[in-house]
Amino acid sequence: METIDRTHTVSASEADQRLDQLLALIWDDFSRNRLAQWIKSGDVTLNGAPVKPKHRVVLGDEITLKAEVSAHDEAILPQAIDLDILYEDAALLAINKPPGLVVHPGSGNRDGTLVNALLHHDPALAALPRAGLVHRLDKDTSGCLIVAKTFESHSRLVSLLKQRVIKRQYVALVWGQVLSGGCINEPMGRHPTDRRKQVIRRDGRDAVTHYRLSKHLAGSTLLRVDLETGRTHQIRVHLAHIGYPIVGDPMYGRRGSPKGLNEAQRQAWQAFPRQALHAISLICPHPTIEGQQVEVTAPMPEDMVNLIDLLGQDQAT
Repeated sequence: METIDRTHTVSASEADQRLDQLLALIWDDFSRNRLAQWIKSGDVTLNGAPVKPKHRVVLGDEITLKAEVSAHDEAILPQAIDLDILYEDAALLAINKPPGLVVHPGSGNRDGTLVNALLHHDPALAALPRAGLVHRLDKDTSGCLIVAKTFESHSRLVSLLKQRVIKRQYVALVWGQVLSGGCINEPMGRHPTDRRKQVIRRDGRDAVTHYRLSKHLAGSTLLRVDLETGRTHQIRVHLAHIGYPIVGDPMYGRRGSPKGLNEAQRQAWQAFPRQALHAISLICPHPTIEGQQVEVTAPMPEDMVNLIDLLGQDQAT
């Protein structure tokens, strides 16, 4: 049994949100179901008093979480799903997540997820928030993910992530010919009517994305992208905002294909089934060994490699 003890003060951009929805954003290393249970049981308090999940917070409210967790708090079943492990020791492991794999069980995805696979790999992870996951990738984004194996390493890695010490680099294939690298510093928040989407909002949470040119291709540009912050859909929203959405992005992208492609390129572009985004590397201080760095690299999946190669060929028909 381990004790969770956290506090959070509501900022101006967070005011007027429902408590349960805000907690899902600020403490997203826990599942929504577990957070809801803690609110209902009184383990989450607002200014020292229990409140209902639908209570709307105001600027300056202090949210406190004090709860005990065990390996049996959530009935997520282990499943024998192959993991591409890039690094592992007693404190953490890093994996290369394939595209199409949901990270955490949710509505409509109770099994067949990365968490199910992690619990099969190491049953002790059941005691940790989200089975030790420190951050997430969208279902159709591939690449490096880091997972804590102890409460000590989880707490340390979450802290390092918030301090922006963990360095994550992505490869993104985007529409159009990007002329130069740059930095996108635009705050983000939920879409006012479509809760699945994120948008640029002046009252949103700060979000900073750095990008640089890697290669010009037919109708597109291959970018290297570094995250300074880690908001939901950050790269996808930011690149779309500056006019270079990610190829294949079903939510923030464009339909069809650009001019100037040959027939094979056009068909491959239109058939690409997901956002062409891959978390290629991750570097962070080891959470329990002073002075040691953890550095992992995940090779691009075959579908992205093939599309990039095809778009790099002569465009003549």
